[in-house]
Amino acid sequence: MKKVIVIAGPTASGKTDLAIELALEAGGEIISADSMQIYRYMDIGTAKPTLEERKSIPHFMMDLIDPDEAFSVAQYQAAAKLCIEDILSRGKVPIIAGGTGLYVNALVYNLTFSDTITNWEYRKTLQDIADEQGPEALHDLLRKVDPQSAERIHPNNVKRVIRALEVYETSGRPISEHQEESRLEPPPYDYQVFGLEVERDVLYRRIEQRVDKMMALGLLEEVEDILKKGYSPNLISLQGIGYKEIISAIQGHCTMAEAVEAIKLGTRHLAKKQMTWFKKTEGLRWLNTSNFNLRAMLKILTHALNVQD
Repeated sequence: MKKVIVIAGPTASGKTDLAIELALEAGGEIISADSMQIYRYMDIGTAKPTLEERKSIPHFMMDLIDPDEAFSVAQYQAAAKLCIEDILSRGKVPIIAGGTGLYVNALVYNLTFSDTITNWEYRKTLQDIADEQGPEALHDLLRKVDPQSAERIHPNNVKRVIRALEVYETSGRPISEHQEESRLEPPPYDYQVFGLEVERDVLYRRIEQRVDKMMALGLLEEVEDILKKGYSPNLISLQGIGYKEIISAIQGHCTMAEAVEAIKLGTRHLAKKQMTWFKKTEGLRWLNTSNFNLRAMLKILTHALNVQD
């Protein structure tokens, strides 16, 4: 079975740098597992690799859709599998790198999705609730019947909240149960999954530095350009950390300095959630960046590629 390397972990843990170094050493190409990097025009705030980095190593699953377009986990999985096949067909090593746990799980666990369950009438009822009472009211309904899904689906992601409620209403079971059952089919590849672990104070310092760098690179101008293109500030894509805070400052709800601090705080909270998620990932091997330098980590990763089953 052909091997695929997965490098997961919290934001600012160094996944991109390690993936690029591994790609250079092992003849690899990189597939993003980041739910924000799929959007066009959103480069600085999503910490996409630079154009120079992407010239040296091919990157996939970035800049796929506009900020107002929808993109499901099932779509990600299908497209990423095609990328894996393409990379393998050319004798290269697929390297999955990113911090979106559901994207990683969709590949590693070979999840199948309950797309056949549909109740259009109920879906319209739920949309009416969202329109009339707001997304929080809808999310409260989900929390009552499927707290596990409510925990991982943002209240503003009305489409996914509706989908989870629709599955529960139609089947009588939470969508999380359907997803657990969907793991019965083994994955077609030998996924070697690694997580980057960083001491909390070091990680938080990196997050502070990253946000400051984003501002210096022009995050404010990036957000302004997106809004000038006519995209609504209420889009799910623009509710991402780094974008919603800058929009709040642009709208006069806070100062830019307050927005920057809010981005740093939100990113720290995100990093904690990502660590919690990945600690539940079966078979994931942690690389503590305090104990391993870059050369040592590359040695571990290349060894995983070369070991015969």
